[in-house]
Amino acid sequence: MHRLLPFALILVASACMSTARAPVVEFRPRPGAIGPFSEAVRVDGLLFMSGVLGTDSTGRLAPGGIGPETAQALDNIKAVLARNGLDMDRVVKCTVFLADIAEWGAMNRVYATYFPNSRPARSALGGAGLVRNARVEIECIAAVR
Repeated sequence: MHRLLPFALILVASACMSTARAPVVEFRPRPGAIGPFSEAVRVDGLLFMSGVLGTDSTGRLAPGGIGPETAQALDNIKAVLARNGLDMDRVVKCTVFLADIAEWGAMNRVYATYFPNSRPARSALGGAGLVRNARVEIECIAAVR
């Protein structure tokens, strides 16, 4: 009997692996968007959003620097979430890219106003050369379920 135990375990493991399903992946491009990327990708219960700049509907950066750009970027994130049936309370993780890390405080003051009921995990880092000479780019992950 003990000699059959390893074979029984292999059969059980094989059965478990054959019933496991691959994650459902949905690419969600923005309607009318230009570019080789999706504004969001849904994988099972998570929505991964591409980085968002503080640009208006014409593609121009919000004038006035880091504060207005941060507000516009977060408004754009709200719009992505809304297109996917979600709101800011579903955001669980954000990554903030700053053209100048010295502007972290000014960004943070605006950022905090967009999450009055939740505090997503967040990373912030300084980098050079953001697209369109932006001051900030923000990407987020939201829980769908």
